[in-house]
Amino acid sequence: MLTRLDPNLQEAVARASAPHAVVIGAGLGGLASAMRLGAKGYRVTVLDRLEGPGGRGSAIWQNGHRFDLGPTIVTVPQVFRDLWAACGRDFDAEVDLRSLDPFYEIRWPDGSQFTARQDTEAMRAEVARLSPRDAKGYDKFLKDSEARYLFGFENLGRRSMHKLWDLIKVLPTFAWLRADRSVYAHAARRFRDERLRMAFSFHPLFIGGDPFRVTSMYILVSHLEKEFGVHYAMGGVEAIAKAMSDVVEAQGGLVRLKAEVDEILVKSDRAVGVRLTGGEVIDADVVVSNSDAGHTYSHLLRNRTRRRWTTPRLKKSRWSMGLFVWYFGTKDTRDEWRDVGHHTILNGPRYKGLVDDIFINGHLAEDMSLYVHRPSVTDPTAAPEGDDTFYALSPVPHLGHENGVDWSEMAELYREKVQKILEDQLLPGLGEKISASEVFTPETFRNRYLSPFGTGFSLEPRIFQSAWFRPHNVSEELKGLYLTGAGTHPGAGLPGVVSSAEVLAQLVPDPADVRPR
Repeated sequence: MLTRLDPNLQEAVARASAPHAVVIGAGLGGLASAMRLGAKGYRVTVLDRLEGPGGRGSAIWQNGHRFDLGPTIVTVPQVFRDLWAACGRDFDAEVDLRSLDPFYEIRWPDGSQFTARQDTEAMRAEVARLSPRDAKGYDKFLKDSEARYLFGFENLGRRSMHKLWDLIKVLPTFAWLRADRSVYAHAARRFRDERLRMAFSFHPLFIGGDPFRVTSMYILVSHLEKEFGVHYAMGGVEAIAKAMSDVVEAQGGLVRLKAEVDEILVKSDRAVGVRLTGGEVIDADVVVSNSDAGHTYSHLLRNRTRRRWTTPRLKKSRWSMGLFVWYFGTKDTRDEWRDVGHHTILNGPRYKGLVDDIFINGHLAEDMSLYVHRPSVTDPTAAPEGDDTFYALSPVPHLGHENGVDWSEMAELYREKVQKILEDQLLPGLGEKISASEVFTPETFRNRYLSPFGTGFSLEPRIFQSAWFRPHNVSEELKGLYLTGAGTHPGAGLPGVVSSAEVLAQLVPDPADVRPR
């Protein structure tokens, strides 16, 4: 009898007969969703078109250099610890997370610098060093940031916002916190020095937002950094993705790579499975899409009449910027460039003008600002012994602007400009040291990740594209379909993406309550 079977065998038998959840995409949002559904008792299959798990958090290798393709830092490690705990496991036993100090260094063309750290007194000293009159403004800004964190992240960010009433109830708090004001506008109220205004307003760029137009709720990032620190996963974010994949398989789930979903199948207004590009059909009781919300609605449901997320509406939406990323390795440089840390931000001569060119004008400007990642100073496995691995990221217009950039012609010219800036301002003699090189443009993001318009972060997080206004975690288009990842609530960035799976798990019914197909 079943009661006499080994407990592990009993669990395997129960899992085999459990409702089937298919997750489209093995990005961090998809893997986190698979973990939570597996913990609820679902039989889970994850499908991804790439050769490894992680989506934008995956990595590629060249000449012994590991290039972490996307996110590089972990700012709210407890979302991962909560995820692992929900699966009965210990995150810190499976992922080696290292705290960074300093977090990053910001450099301006006039030679001035700002070093961001977790220690509040050290930050006060940095602010006072650049602008003594702004010291009190920093303390006020921290309080502002904490209030928005408690409301925006711990409250709204960890529960569903798919009902209009959910939005109506919080409108008074939005008004009290001046969510209508932009991140930059709020920073400008607390700091007089233009450099500090930039240093405390640029963070939305890391989730695809225009600092001059996205809601000031996103100043919460400053509280995240101070309260929880900035961390790096040894082995890169790919190491987290692989650990997540291992958890899914330990739960009895299946992670299938090089398996691209071409369409979500619908029957009687319900998602009932998927069809792969090769024609294979996989039935499902629940379908979760970690594919970009725009791709989900415009392509995976292309044969379905949609009520809200129609193709014209998606085209008219405001999308995040594109990214130009140069990944490169250098030979025998581990002991060179000693003043260059793990994260450096090089500012161009313009701030608002450059941001306007990227988001509004769709113009590839001559000047640029760069985020430079040097993981090998923390993680020797990122490069051969004595060598270094870098990437330099420049925000650029996405492919949907009227005067789009032809990156097949511009990629190498732009890379040369990036290299010159790095040689002049950060890495002297770089050209003689390069031992590996790879370039990603918005066209790469479109082709590799099926990202609409080659954007780096899906829909831009403006106030009318956030919370209830953003694609919901439970689809309003048909039953049995759920969304996770950067394009849905609460938004982009590792904390947001992993939290989207937490929200999703609150919405998906328990396996015992699933209606049979």
